[in-house]
Amino acid sequence: MLSVAGIRTFYGQIEALKGVSIEVRQGEIVTLIGANGAGKSTLLMSICGNPQPRAGRIVFEGQDITRLSTHAIVRHGLAHAPEGRRIFPRMSVLENLQMGATVADPAHYADDLARVFKLFPILERRQQQRGGTLSGGEQQMLSIGRALMSRPRLLLLDEPSLGLAPLLVKQIFRTIAEINQREGVTVLLVEQNAFHALRLAHRGYVLVNGRIALAGTGAELLANREVRSAYLEGGHGAVPA
Repeated sequence: MLSVAGIRTFYGQIEALKGVSIEVRQGEIVTLIGANGAGKSTLLMSICGNPQPRAGRIVFEGQDITRLSTHAIVRHGLAHAPEGRRIFPRMSVLENLQMGATVADPAHYADDLARVFKLFPILERRQQQRGGTLSGGEQQMLSIGRALMSRPRLLLLDEPSLGLAPLLVKQIFRTIAEINQREGVTVLLVEQNAFHALRLAHRGYVLVNGRIALAGTGAELLANREVRSAYLEGGHGAVPA
């Protein structure tokens, strides 16, 4: 479904991604783990066209999207729920969801809104409330819901559990599984909580200093000694680049 081949992304003269290659198959949850600054968020943003890679190729459902604008990429069926939620704080919950629906067929709007409210019932009760007054967990739900309103076939999630209480973390991961299994949406997940992410994922990659260091099934990476030392047992080890 998605093939990322040898992409190199820069911020000015700083090379953030150094020839990264991953693939995501239809129907999967693929997770990307790594330390802060490893390039995880940059990879998701590069897939979405901002910033565009200087080298390499990104193909989605057989079409090269490497040089397309972000708006055009979204219209092809990708949606991104970025790190830090980035909702529109002065807009209501409903208005935020409507913003997500601007690239989708208006004929599906009512069904899509009902689907989001079924996944996140709290949003239906809060739909007239300003986004900026929601709790952190509710804002995260709104960020994911807004992305789903564009009817994506591939959903990119960047640190959905960041800053949330443990009970909300479990709820968010249950919802990601439901989006994948019941809604049929393929998911590429960047996540700091490596244990939950790898348990959920069909496959995963470990990104170290802008390069893919390890790849395997979620179970294989959970059992990997280097991964356990670096990300699951206090984070005192390191995965070599």
